[in-house]
Amino acid sequence: MFEPGHLHIVHPAVQPHDVGYDLHIRYEVSQTDSGPGMQFTVEGDVSGQPVNETFELPKDKAYNFASEASRRLEKHGLPKTTDLHAMHGEYDQMFEDIRHKLDMKSGDPVTPEHLE
Repeated sequence: MFEPGHLHIVHPAVQPHDVGYDLHIRYEVSQTDSGPGMQFTVEGDVSGQPVNETFELPKDKAYNFASEASRRLEKHGLPKTTDLHAMHGEYDQMFEDIRHKLDMKSGDPVTPEHLE
């Protein structure tokens, strides 16, 4: 379920080998070392184990929030094969909300160091 500034993702473990998760991703505009950006907080659980992660991304990397969240969630047991982009349209809504909040437009420059 999406609302501006918050995405709630629930995936129950259907089979014994499945990994279930219940995650809240909250975000707000912040000032990073590189200028305006977005601060993300991921709270909830993966297979019953608590998760509480906070990270910031500069404006030109904020669109990559799902990859960064996935990378951090892997150390909590989320399988690498989990695709957080497949959120039934909520990902697109969150992406557009982030673009709006940071006044991002197609063609905005990307800092080369942020591509590494």
